[in-house]
Parts: sequence; C-alpha cells; structure tokens
Amino acid sequence: MLQIYNSLTRKKEPLMPLTPGKLRMYVCGMTVYDYCHVGHARVMVVFDMVARYLRTRGFDVTYIRNITDIDDKIIKRAAENGEDINALTARFIAAMDEDAARLGVQKPDAEPRATAHMPQILKMIGTLIDRGFAYQAKNKDVYYRVRKFNGYGALSGKSVDDLRAGVGLADRIEERDVGQGSLASGFKIKDDPLDFVLWKAAKPGEPAWDSPWGPGRPGWHIECSAMSTSCLGNHFDIHGGGMDLKFPHHENEIAQSEGATGQRFVNTWMHVGFVQVDQEKMSKSLGNFFTVREVLKQYDPEVLRYFILASHYRSPLDYSDENLQQAKAALTSLYLSLKDLPPEAALLAVGETWEEWKRAAVDKGLIDDEARTGVGYWQVKFFTTMDDDFNTPRALAVLFDLASNINRLRGEGAPTDDVRVLAGMLRQFGGMLGLLQRDSQHYLQGGVVVGLTEGQIEEQMARRNEARRNKNWAESDRIRDELKAQGVLLEDAPGGNTVWRRQ
Repeated sequence: MLQIYNSLTRKKEPLMPLTPGKLRMYVCGMTVYDYCHVGHARVMVVFDMVARYLRTRGFDVTYIRNITDIDDKIIKRAAENGEDINALTARFIAAMDEDAARLGVQKPDAEPRATAHMPQILKMIGTLIDRGFAYQAKNKDVYYRVRKFNGYGALSGKSVDDLRAGVGLADRIEERDVGQGSLASGFKIKDDPLDFVLWKAAKPGEPAWDSPWGPGRPGWHIECSAMSTSCLGNHFDIHGGGMDLKFPHHENEIAQSEGATGQRFVNTWMHVGFVQVDQEKMSKSLGNFFTVREVLKQYDPEVLRYFILASHYRSPLDYSDENLQQAKAALTSLYLSLKDLPPEAALLAVGETWEEWKRAAVDKGLIDDEARTGVGYWQVKFFTTMDDDFNTPRALAVLFDLASNINRLRGEGAPTDDVRVLAGMLRQFGGMLGLLQRDSQHYLQGGVVVGLTEGQIEEQMARRNEARRNKNWAESDRIRDELKAQGVLLEDAPGGNTVWRRQ
C-alpha cells in the first residue's frame, strides 16, 4: 500500500483517498516577481513526479498549483522597474511556464491566480469575522485572531505561548504608545502580536480592491485558503509546498480554512526539503540562488530533473557543479543502455495505468512473471520503492538494475524480445519520474552545446574517416583524442561506421 509521510502527524501513513479512486492535491506555487531558481524547480519537479506516479497507480488526480500575482514583493519589484504590475507578473508567468516545460513538468489541472479569486477571498474573510476569528483594527487592516483557533501550532509543532515569547521587536513596537516613542499612533494595532493580516488597507500608489472594510488587498495566507477550497472543496487529500512554507504560511492556512468552514482542511501535508548551497538554504534573500535559466545554459534540462530526483524529496538537496556532473554521468549511462533500441519498440505502454501496460505486454507474448526478465519481478521492485513515500533514489537504483540486465543480455546475445521488454520497462518506469522518454541517440548527441557544434564534429569525423581510409592511424587517433578532449566520444561500429556522443 502506498504510504506518504504526513508533516502534520510526523509519520508515514497509508494513502486513503476521501473519495475512492480520486485524489485532490493543492501545491503552493510561485510568487511571480522574478525567475524561478533551483529551489522552485525542486518543488515543481517533485509534485510533477507525485502526480505522474499517482495517476500511473490508477488514481484520478486533480492537481492544482496556484500563482501568487499580488504581493509585497511584486509591488516593490514593479515600482523598482517602473513597470505595470500586470505586465511584470505576465512576463514572469510566461518565464515560469517556459522553465517548467523545459524540465518536463506537466501543466497542473488548474493554476488559479490570487487576483482572479477576490470574491472568494472577501467571502472567507467575512465568514471569519462573523465567526469571531477575525477583526478589523483601527488602522483598517483585518487580522486573524490566532488564540481563537485551538489547533494553532499543530503543523509546525509550536505552542502559542512559545510563539508569543518569541515575538520580535518589530511586532512588540505596535503595542507601545506614541508618548513612549512608538510608531503605532497611540493604540495597539493588533489585539495580540501573533495575529496575522487577512486584508491590508490601501496605501497610496498600490493596487486596491473594494471590500466591506474599505479598499485594500489580501494578505498572502488568505489567498491560498480561498483558492484551494474554491478549487478542491473545504476538505481535500494532499497539500504540498516547500519546507519553508510549513510555518507560518501553511499553519495560517489551516487556521483560516478550518476557522471559516468548521471542517478539517487537509488530510496529508507534504513538504519538500531545502536546496542548499554550502550548507545554507538557497534563497533570493540570501543572494545564493541559481536560476533555472542559468543552470540550463550548462546542463541538459533532464540532467537537472535527474539531479532533483536523485535525493529523497524530504531531504536537503546539495547544489554543486560536482553533483550535477554526477547526475549527468548517471543519466547518460541509462540512455546508453537504450542505445540502438528504437523508442517505438521499447515504449510498450499503451495506457495510462500499469495494469493497462501489463495487459498489452501479455497480449504481445512478452511477459513471463516468473522470469527475471519478466514484468512481475521488476514491478514489485519498482512499485515497492515508490510506494514508500515516493522514494525516488531507490527507484532510480531499480532503473540501474534494469539497465545492467539489458547490457548483460545484449552481451550474451539474448533474444531481441527479452531485451525489448526490459527496455520497455526501463522507459516505462523512467516515464513515471519524467525521465528517459527521448530517443537515446538524440539525448547522447544533444544536450547543452558548450564546445563543438554538431557540424564541427561531423567535419572532424570526415577528416578522421579519410585518415582511416588512407591507413593513417596516427592521424586517426589524434583526431579521436582531440574530440575526446572537447567532450565528444567516438565509437567505431562494425562495418566501418562511426557514431559519436557527448560525454
């Protein structure tokens, strides 16, 4: 049975859909004021993998990933650029979509935007006020009353009293009087320093929407509560995002959503670990981030995807050129095992689920469940690892076992069908991870061109072929070594043919 680590209960739990056969999943997406960095890419790739795998396992998945298109950072960046906010967000949404597509990230079923859900946001805030969970302060902002919600802190493991003791100076300043040098206009802005904003009163020059509490705009947390419940209902199966969102964002989402609906909000919470650079979290605020676009100038997008999936999604991911090079070498070795096997022959999958794939393979007479070359043996190995909280590192190890057996069978001169069924499984399993779906020669000769172009390589090979015809072996070897030094490997095949690939 498929088990997922639930951040709320801090243990692995069997996946029990609210509606049999169906799953509803919401993931916090990008705040679109800049290009995606590798940390954002990790969240997109991980939940793309989760959606792919759940669908392969036969679930009808509704996958929602939101877009935050109104936020303090967006307003600040637009002002710095002298750019219209809508133009700024449209530009970075297009960039995000381009980056995601290059990484093989499939489009979610819907991508709600905060600015398109203002009626739902206003309705939820009004309900929270009516139920005593929110209030309007004298500065016209609307705040959530944290102490009113008994379960606050369950997700993050923080008690309200501990949080109150840790309130910083900036929050405490709101409680002072003007006569004591306060910035707070002579009254306490919030009833409690822990209370967080739901609606921000309009400021000059900022975008604003009409509301019962005056013109303004929503706080960040309420946007996700309104979007998720409007798309998936008050109670749904899975909510995901980066580890940095666990507190306060997701904690506040629970408080808002359950305070407004009176129902449990989410069954399973999934959080993706940080991407680290020199043991520090990769982030824009620290200035130690690498955009997806920067990385893809040096590496094939599938290499970056492999690098992300080579670590368990809950573990820290250490970003370095060395680790990316290791990912490149590993992915290349998998594609080499598929070399000279046409994709149409290896891709036996004809349906969306594993059982459909298996039935088709049985019909072709390619299945022997008792044999090591049969589907049953490998099915157990692969699905057992993925059913254990999406353990992609172990799943990739199964792919390497498959590749090793393909290479062994080829070396032994095994029947073509035995090789093809293993290759089919390798591509099928890889597809569940979003890998190995390209023609192997296309991958091996493609990638990011940082040295010789394809035309330059072909020209060098022609010179080498001429030297070989003239039995000038020294010149032939010199050209081969020169190409190797520039990252191009030559393989002389029977019949005098030579093929090349990038290292």
